[in-house]
Amino acid sequence: MNTLIKLEVLRILRNRRYLIFSVALPVGMYLLMISAYKGVDTLNGVSVKEYFMVSMATLGVVSAAMNTNAMRIALERKSGWARQLRLTALPNYGYLVAKIASTAVSSIPAIVVTFVLGYAEGVKLSLSEWLILAVTLWFGGFVFAALGVAIGYAAAPDSLQPIVMIFYMALLMLGGTYFPISGGFGDFAKWTPLALFNQVGRVAQVGDSIGAGPIAAIIAYAAVFAVLAAFLYQRDRKEA
Repeated sequence: MNTLIKLEVLRILRNRRYLIFSVALPVGMYLLMISAYKGVDTLNGVSVKEYFMVSMATLGVVSAAMNTNAMRIALERKSGWARQLRLTALPNYGYLVAKIASTAVSSIPAIVVTFVLGYAEGVKLSLSEWLILAVTLWFGGFVFAALGVAIGYAAAPDSLQPIVMIFYMALLMLGGTYFPISGGFGDFAKWTPLALFNQVGRVAQVGDSIGAGPIAAIIAYAAVFAVLAAFLYQRDRKEA
């Protein structure tokens, strides 16, 4: 299984879609957003540059899960690669573990590149704050890696791309990636997966504590996505 994980990581890192959506897009959007908010000092209690540094890092992590992982699963189902793997000695859970693990590893460049850009733009954190923030965002990426696998098996391969894009755009808009969401709608949006992900990132960034509610919600999302991914994967195996 370790060999499969290494292979998956190399395949992702060489993929143009990954480089565009998980590395180039967060960099470009970060520069665009801090320019658009040039006259604003803070958003949600942190500086604009820090706010969008976290948002664009999570954007890269989610993009790796949704635009890379889910779409690759669809292609592998269509080409028969997933079926071929089932004929090997790989454990039943091996394919799922490899996909989630490789997606988590591939999210690291998105976090590092965004952090380097934020530092270059004047974001100043202590070494411990940088490390805590990076680890927090990386662990949070496992939630979306499981979601990416679930979506990859949610529909027929030929019809999956629009489903992926709908989920992807909904996560970004509700997650406060491009602007904070307030008011009554904000009360709902703050409990969506990416909004919680961004919230935890900003809490880690400033060293505050976070309530039990958001932590419980993130754990619940992780459990639901993992169970859903396993169920849909097993359903696909039976139908193949």
